[in-house]
This record gives sequence, C-alpha cells and structure tokens, in this order.
Amino acid sequence: MFSGHSEAGAPKSQEARKRDNQNKYIQSTVANVEKYFGEFCGLFAAYVRKTARLRDKSDLLVKEIRTYAETETPNVKSGLVNFADQLATVQDYRQAQVERLEAKVIEPFKKYGNITKLKREELKVSLAAGKREAKQTAQVERIRQRNPSDRQIITQAESDLQRVTVDATRIARQLEETMDDFEKHKIKDIKKIFGDFITIEMAFHAKALEVYTTAYQHVQNIDEDEDMEAYRSSLHFETTQPRLSLVSANFLKSTNGNNSSISMLRSSKENTPGSTCKLQLDDEEEEDDDGIEEEEEDEEEEEEYVPKNT
Repeated sequence: MFSGHSEAGAPKSQEARKRDNQNKYIQSTVANVEKYFGEFCGLFAAYVRKTARLRDKSDLLVKEIRTYAETETPNVKSGLVNFADQLATVQDYRQAQVERLEAKVIEPFKKYGNITKLKREELKVSLAAGKREAKQTAQVERIRQRNPSDRQIITQAESDLQRVTVDATRIARQLEETMDDFEKHKIKDIKKIFGDFITIEMAFHAKALEVYTTAYQHVQNIDEDEDMEAYRSSLHFETTQPRLSLVSANFLKSTNGNNSSISMLRSSKENTPGSTCKLQLDDEEEEDDDGIEEEEEDEEEEEEYVPKNT
C-alpha cells in the first residue's frame, strides 16, 4: 500500500513518498488509539460494574444488621444501628463514585470509537488521492515511452498529473492539520480522564475513611458490662413469658416499624437480603458461582464498550 513506486512501476516523487510515509504513520496512530482506548473503556466499565455490585451487597448488609440489632441488648442494638447508619452513608458515597466514573471516565473513552472511525475515513480519502496520483504518474511514463514525439499528448498528461498532485497535496495537508488537532485533544483527554479517575477515587476513599472511623467508634463504644447485666437479668427474670418471646415480639415490632429505614436500597438492587451464613463450603460454592456470572457479564460489557472496527 505504501510502496515507493507507482502501480506500473514508475518511481514516485519525493513529495509522494513523503505523503505515503505520513499516511502510514497516521494509520498506525489511529489504529493504536482505537485499540487501547477501546480496551480502557471496557475495563473501566467492568471496574465500575464491580463497584456497583459492592454497593448493592453493602446495602443488603446494612438492612440485615439493622434487623438483627432489634433482637439484641440495648447497647449492642444502639452500636449496631449507628454502625449500619455509617455503612449506609458510605454506600451513598459509593453511588456518587459510580455515577462520576461513568460520566468522567467511561463516556470520554467511549466517544473515541466514533472519533477514530472518522479519522480512518479521512485517511481513506488521502490514500485514494495518492493512488490517483500514482496512476497518473504511470500514465505519463507510458505516454512518454510510446509517443515520445507527441508533445501535445505528453503535455496534456503532465497537466493532468499536476492537477491530481495538487489535489493529493491539499488533501494530505488537511489530514495533517486534523491529525494535529486529534493528537492534541488525545493528550489532553488522557490527562483529564486519568486525572478525574484519581480524584474521584481519592474523594470517595477520603470520605469513606472518615465515616468508617465513626462507625468503628460506635462499635467500640458498646458497653459490654452493662449489656451482660441486662442479659443476665433477662435470663433469670421470672415471668410467664420467656425471654425468647420478648425478643420475638420486639423483633416483629421493629421489622414492621423500621423496614422503611432501608429506603436507601436502590431500585436496581435485589429486594431481599442474602440468607444467613451456612457451612463454609456452601459460601465458597456460592462465591464461585457469582465469580463465573461476573466474568461472563464482564466479557459482555467489554464487548459492548469496545468500538467496532469497520
């Protein structure tokens, strides 16, 4: 495609060879961006999807902790409720993290599918102009060899060659200018996209660290001695209603009155919490199944985001 001779074997001019080398470099540049930006888009999409899944599971964990807290002694209940509130706050920050990553990382990479497609079309125009020039150069050489004394035909052929050469030069110059803009915007986008990714992650983790610190304090502030006294009092309290019945009544009351507190569960998530822990073997099998499903979803998501070659 980028040889130093025309189709008929006539040597190309220095300017024509220069344009061929330029087109070859542009083609390599566009293909490289198309390949790697498409891969970045798919991998960041998988990263965001995993983050969203973590948010969903954390919301279910918050709901389960709150439900369990209602069955516990006063200090444990208070500590767990406050802990769950802080964990829910972290998920609000995680939701914001997901939305920002989608808008500021995935979408900018995704748009390069159309950008590189446009550049390949512009490159095709330049390549076609180069082929016309090479064809006309070969035509002039044939006329000179077959009719060396016919100046009129030779002059007309040379005039046509000059016209297509000017056209090829103009198209090559336009492509060079548009590629200059393409490269400039690409570098700026790389700086901005990866910079935004880091700032989004830093903002989330800074907020999460602050909230987790508060959550830790709530758990550590549980008064063990006071709750042990409450437990022993309940254990030895002589009444016609066993402690288990009291706890059950308290549990039913709390679930009826406090289920609305988990309204932060978003519509995209599961509606029921996960079952309580069983045997370790069951958990490992469940995790393996989830891993297989997530890998399949990742592959589908990456195919959706990677720009298609035309």
